Amino acid sequence: MEKRYRCVIIDDEQPARDLLSHYISKVDLLDEVGNFQGVLSARETIERGEYDLMFLDIQMDELNGMDFLKIHPIHAPVILTTAYKEYAVQAFELQVVDYLLKPISFDRFYQ
Repeated sequence: MEKRYRCVIIDDEQPARDLLSHYISKVDLLDEVGNFQGVLSARETIERGEYDLMFLDIQMDELNGMDFLKIHPIHAPVILTTAYKEYAVQAFELQVVDYLLKPISFDRFYQ
């Protein structure tokens, strides 16, 4: 039996969360275990390490995703989702595993 990956989505835009939820539901190895409007609301799930993969937006109202990665220990791989390509180099310096530019196609998500 193949391992299933528990995914957390953190994005302040509902349509972006809905799209990622839809994409996750189409991939057999992925299960969504959390869907949050910001990092503060996801904090308990993150601190307990109840996920295997995080989809994290960069530009959010309460706390920027890049700033969050700099100050908070992350227990699993992070894929950044953003409309801003200028953060890519800095993102990989923070050890993210991928950088998805919005609008995200399913083909690119699946890669």
